[in-house]
Amino acid sequence: MPTISNNSWNHIYDTFNPVAFHIFSLPVHWYGMFYVLALLSALYIGKYFIKRDKLEISGNQIDMYFVYVEIGVILGARLGYVLFYDTQTLYYLGHPWQIFNPFVNGEFIGIRGMSYHGAVIGFVLATYLYCKKHKIAFGKIIDLVALSVPLAFVFGRIGNFLNQELIGRVTDVSWGIYVDGVLRHPSQLYEAILEGFGVFLVVYAYRKFQKFSGELILVYAVSYGIFRFLAEIYRAPDVQIGYICCDTITFGQVLSLGMSLVSAIAWIYFYVQSKKIKI
Repeated sequence: MPTISNNSWNHIYDTFNPVAFHIFSLPVHWYGMFYVLALLSALYIGKYFIKRDKLEISGNQIDMYFVYVEIGVILGARLGYVLFYDTQTLYYLGHPWQIFNPFVNGEFIGIRGMSYHGAVIGFVLATYLYCKKHKIAFGKIIDLVALSVPLAFVFGRIGNFLNQELIGRVTDVSWGIYVDGVLRHPSQLYEAILEGFGVFLVVYAYRKFQKFSGELILVYAVSYGIFRFLAEIYRAPDVQIGYICCDTITFGQVLSLGMSLVSAIAWIYFYVQSKKIKI
């Protein structure tokens, strides 16, 4: 492996503390702060598009919807990780109260392990329940989400980077980051660019071609799955799972392509249905 220049960027993890500060004895991580920033930015980006496009959704409605979605996303993300990735799935199923326990042997470590794909399931269920209770068109509100979430997602991936998690694969590129003495891709930042800015540009550009309500969220899901698959080419697999095919394909890539495929099939179905209605 070529020699890499010894600079502050390559060795940022050697000096950066993932804990921003303490409240009494409880640590507050940069990741948690960026997670909150991601949620709030999604809310205000949504309000911006409501105002700009004069959508028939009130501020109070979107605030209440935000509460529904936040609960759904947190539950879905954590349960998804336990079911899809955790090696102690059977233990958690037998001790469900431990799933959200932030203490281990009396030490506060926070809740570790969240799954994006689990969060998607929680989001969909929360949105369905909200729309059913408040009698709001499902397609209208999830199209708004498709525009609001991608840019907010950038903050989440930066939080992953600062928390020194979801590390990249071994590399020799000059912008690599040393993790435990091994130079790796800063894959979290690749994901921020592709899954955040990239997906937003695709969804935003597609708006003028939209044919039916709910189409933007399907475009979001297809593009996210593709970009996530590409980003994970540079991301190390979860250590408890490893590669699942050809020593290069990760479980996250399989889930992402599956999401893209299901969304593409749904898009074709609803597109055909919209044509029939017009006829």
